Amino acid sequence: MSTLSNNGTAPVKREDPRAAASTMMLPQWALNIIRPVVGVCSRLFWKIEFRGVENVPERGGVIVAANHQTYIDPFWLSLPIKRPTRYLAWSAAFRWPVVGTGLKLLGAWPLALEGSDPAAIRTSLQWLRNGGVVVIFPEGARSTDTGALDRFKAGAVRLAMEAQVPILPVTIKGGNRVWPKGWRFPRLGKVVVTYHPLYHPAQCSNEETRACARRESEKLAQVIASAL
Repeated sequence: MSTLSNNGTAPVKREDPRAAASTMMLPQWALNIIRPVVGVCSRLFWKIEFRGVENVPERGGVIVAANHQTYIDPFWLSLPIKRPTRYLAWSAAFRWPVVGTGLKLLGAWPLALEGSDPAAIRTSLQWLRNGGVVVIFPEGARSTDTGALDRFKAGAVRLAMEAQVPILPVTIKGGNRVWPKGWRFPRLGKVVVTYHPLYHPAQCSNEETRACARRESEKLAQVIASAL
């Protein structure tokens, strides 16, 4: 995409962050090699434990919705999901030196939290309808210092309803103690990742879509909070 420069003469090319992210993404074979390395490190440093992995679907489009406690969350929750996965992440995070590069290598798509972002939604819908996995953190940012949930945004539920796919609720417990807010690096500790049964948002008769998404998001938050 190009626009006129300030003086109105020469076109200035603007980079699409989604295109940049996909260009930097590691190939699937490389991600498959990295997965066991991350798993070993996670067991060694954080004694990571996975519960309910039988609830992870092996095929079909699905949205993984999890609470967000650390920058390592996407790596942790993806370990038992042995399928090509994409992540919706705050667009501002792509400008952070280390985190931004990691997001691009994982194949994350930038999502603007302020206002609507139709391009990110269209890309996610296409991926889901083709049977892919999309990871979303409905809180939009890291949880509170205590690990308690912030209020969920309704985007995950609305996306699931539009794509007609289920949601896999995931609870990450202990991350807030492993990597407290304000700390530059994580420390040793214990992390438990719980995969709940698939959740199917349902709209009641004569219920507005926005009201349904808010109600179902609150129910989704209760499911995730049940394992904290």
